[in-house]
Amino acid sequence: MSTTWITNARMVNEGKLLDGRLLISNERIAGIFPPGKHPDMPVDRVIDAKHGFLLPGIIDDQVHFREPGLTHKGDLYHESKAAVAGGVTSFMDMPNTNPKTTTQELLEEKYRLASKTSLANFSFYMGATNDNLDELLKTDPSQVCGIKIFMGSSTGNMLVDNPETLKTIFSRSPMLIAVHCEDESLIRQNTREARDRFGEDVPIYLHPRIRNSEACYRSSQLAVDLARQFGTRLHFLHLSTAAEIALLQTGIPLHEKRITAEVCVHHLVFEEKDYFTSGNLIKWNPAIKSAADRDALLQALEEGYIDVVATDHAPHTLTEKQNTYFECPSGGPMVQHSLAIMLEFYKQGRFTAEMIVDKMCHAPAVLFRIAQRGFIREGYFADLVLVDMESRWTVSRDNILYKCGWSPLLGRTFSTRVTHTFVNGNLVFEEGRFFEDHKGRRLVFNYT
Repeated sequence: MSTTWITNARMVNEGKLLDGRLLISNERIAGIFPPGKHPDMPVDRVIDAKHGFLLPGIIDDQVHFREPGLTHKGDLYHESKAAVAGGVTSFMDMPNTNPKTTTQELLEEKYRLASKTSLANFSFYMGATNDNLDELLKTDPSQVCGIKIFMGSSTGNMLVDNPETLKTIFSRSPMLIAVHCEDESLIRQNTREARDRFGEDVPIYLHPRIRNSEACYRSSQLAVDLARQFGTRLHFLHLSTAAEIALLQTGIPLHEKRITAEVCVHHLVFEEKDYFTSGNLIKWNPAIKSAADRDALLQALEEGYIDVVATDHAPHTLTEKQNTYFECPSGGPMVQHSLAIMLEFYKQGRFTAEMIVDKMCHAPAVLFRIAQRGFIREGYFADLVLVDMESRWTVSRDNILYKCGWSPLLGRTFSTRVTHTFVNGNLVFEEGRFFEDHKGRRLVFNYT
């Protein structure tokens, strides 16, 4: 058993800023003390926070770490290393790997792989198809974060478009269903029109017109209709439009919501005109859309319509991203930089630190019912992040940790920096150094 004092910290937790010190013992938060009130006791390590922010570890509810089968793009080791360097201590990974995670055997294989290499805690979604209902219903909701449905094809082509299949999944699954919503028929129509005009050389700036707001809204409306019909726990991933916000509610405690939503950091920082400078590097599905959509998402986050901030971290090689429009895959790496992005909004006066912690730590824990994580509470696992709030640095090829080696944020300067990350009470990252003796753990869920 090892013990650590974190002193002179500004703890951001449950809507408050608290100055003091925190004791870590045997993987857990053993005590939280205001200045001058802590017990005098020997410890193995003392870390001076120097009045920086101490946060619960970030929980990213949507990543694609690409293992198994796509490890030339990313893998559980490299992407989790980038995650902890950015303050992300737990992640939930998507099923569109190779092979696709559509059976219980393949799902458990991913957990086995992660237990050997991941520096962060982990969970994996069970993937839905048009014909794997029996496998879906075997999923243990206390051990798995949720079921993922692609209601619109994306990387990996796991489209579920059979209306009867969708009804059956929504009506019979007791678990949270996370959805990627884009109407495939409309996207195909828009694609034909673009190809008729430009052939194979469709310009990237047409991406948000091919995968447009109407395609997102149509599919999201269908998901809401099904969820309301059957009382399903529905979670929207990566909202990208102003229109979809009308499908959501605010003013309801999160633990009572049956329909919840996530926004990803790239939809908060980029907008349509950025295609002319960043090109394919910001090609995501759903597409980055207009400045008005971006601004509406920021406002909806503030007002409580949107519950969670995540990344949809989805690396591809730079060579792949340099292909023509139809050959270029959608997605990009973001997990190392999501907290830095959100803290820039704090520095600009847009968001409070308390709100950022709520959307990136507390809300994912509550929404997914994660056991004993997501908060700075005595007895909870010590998943913690220390941030120097006055440290400027610039994203460069030398400090990008993604296996793919690039970032759409290359050259961007941030004014805060993660200095220390603890996972299960173990210091795994300190001032650019990694300590890899301890691996992350499988997330457990309070399912009742």
